[in-house]
Amino acid sequence: TKTFFYSVSAKDEGKTVELFLKEQGFSHHLLIHLKKTKESIIRDGVWLYMRDELHTGDCLTVTLTESETISDFPAVPLSFSVVYEDEDILIVNKPPHMPTHPSMQNYDNTLANAVLWYQKSKGESYPFRCMNRLDKDTTGLTIIAKHALSAAILSSSIKKREIKREYLAIVTGETEESGTIDAPIARKEGSILERRVDFANGERAVTHYKRLACQNGLSLLLLSLETGR
Repeated sequence: TKTFFYSVSAKDEGKTVELFLKEQGFSHHLLIHLKKTKESIIRDGVWLYMRDELHTGDCLTVTLTESETISDFPAVPLSFSVVYEDEDILIVNKPPHMPTHPSMQNYDNTLANAVLWYQKSKGESYPFRCMNRLDKDTTGLTIIAKHALSAAILSSSIKKREIKREYLAIVTGETEESGTIDAPIARKEGSILERRVDFANGERAVTHYKRLACQNGLSLLLLSLETGR
């Protein structure tokens, strides 16, 4: 379980519990979960319902019981670096050549295995909720939500494009100083992994680039993904 404490200010006077919690980032799914959980929302020792009104000075205690199962894949002591951590999120630098999630071919060599080991070493336990999956060969920052509410808030931020993703890449040749690549991408025929530009069948993919350096026939680019592909 995870417990949250909220103090109701004057601007929230008269709001229903449901509206107030929506504004705190609780998703529709989480609100349904709270409705079905006994004594999940308490004010002055009294169980509140979603339709109840709040008043200035109220103190709410919201208890969120984890509904997802804890990961059943093995915990493995693999190396990765923690960049930032608090009670809500864990940000790690995923090493190159490490898959993010376990699969049939990669069951015990993934970031999920490594994070599960890290959790257990700290006496913690929560589902592996990776908010921005990176490809196996790509290294970079990955955000892991420690509970369902932080996952809901981050997921909403991603949908609203409030979280921006930038990549560094080395490419062959001397590019323009900046520009935009707008070319649809589709799966390469006969492959489940490879993608290619395909103007007939591809989905729109927009990437903005800025050249940071150029040397020995190579360009270092800062890439900003607009569409996520």
